[in-house]
Amino acid sequence: MSIMKPIHVLLVDDDEADIELTKQALLTNKIKIDLDICFDGIEAMQYLRQEAPFENATRPDIVLLDLNMPRKDGRETLQDIRADENLKSLPVVILTTSEADTDIFKSYKLGCSCYVSKPVGMDEFSKVLQILKDFWFTVVKLPNKD
Repeated sequence: MSIMKPIHVLLVDDDEADIELTKQALLTNKIKIDLDICFDGIEAMQYLRQEAPFENATRPDIVLLDLNMPRKDGRETLQDIRADENLKSLPVVILTTSEADTDIFKSYKLGCSCYVSKPVGMDEFSKVLQILKDFWFTVVKLPNKD
């Protein structure tokens, strides 16, 4: 089954190297995406709520959310997403370097859709993104954006 329209992904991460690695992995997998990037939770919530300077932002199909960021971390951002009536059905994948049980438990308690530890190395990271793409956009039925 092929995907005709691009997948709209919001990547929320403050680490430039991880952002580049994610971009490269998506290109390697030839995943047809529209990728937008926010560098912390405050910016992500402005984007998702279409507040300035993101008044024309498109609602993403999925959010890839790092946990450890300045100003507003991923945990607080996830909590805000789940508390917002217009955003709470949005799939949020925690994509982080943390493998701590406390982070995993808290993320699921706050309502993440799934939790993925970022693997080290391009090949492994690329495989993980391919699996995420296959699962979220081939197997899973997502709600309409409307």
